[in-house]
Order: sequence, then C-alpha cells, then structure tokens
Amino acid sequence: MAKANPAVEQLTYEQALQELEKILADLESESRGLDDTMNLFERGRQLIQHCQTLLDKAELKVRTLGQNNDIEETEE
Repeated sequence: MAKANPAVEQLTYEQALQELEKILADLESESRGLDDTMNLFERGRQLIQHCQTLLDKAELKVRTLGQNNDIEETEE
C-alpha cells in the first residue's frame, strides 16, 4: 500500500523541492503505467507551483524589508 502524500500547501520549500527531485528521479528511472505517470506528473506540477509561490512570497518580503531599511537610513 502506498503512503499518502501530505498536502502540498503544508510542505516547506525544502520538503517540496526534495519530493520534486524524487518524482523526477522516479520518472526517469522506472517504467510506469500511464495512470501512475500522470499522477506523478500532476503532483510534480503542484509542487513546482507551490515552490514558486513560496519563492515569490520570500522575494516580496525581502523587497519590503529592503524598502523599510532604505526609509530608516534616509531618516537618520
């Protein structure tokens, strides 16, 4: 019996990336049926989207912090 994957939204960036790397390795190394391949592909697509969302949020936070730092330096 295959273990259930955690919800993509619950994964950290590092966890999602690690699972994505495993999926890629599985797809490259094993012969699978069409349904299994499509399920892995869909999970991989969800993981990529989640990673991109997390990166976008991190970039926005860095920009916001940078802007706040610029304001503080200007006030001094």
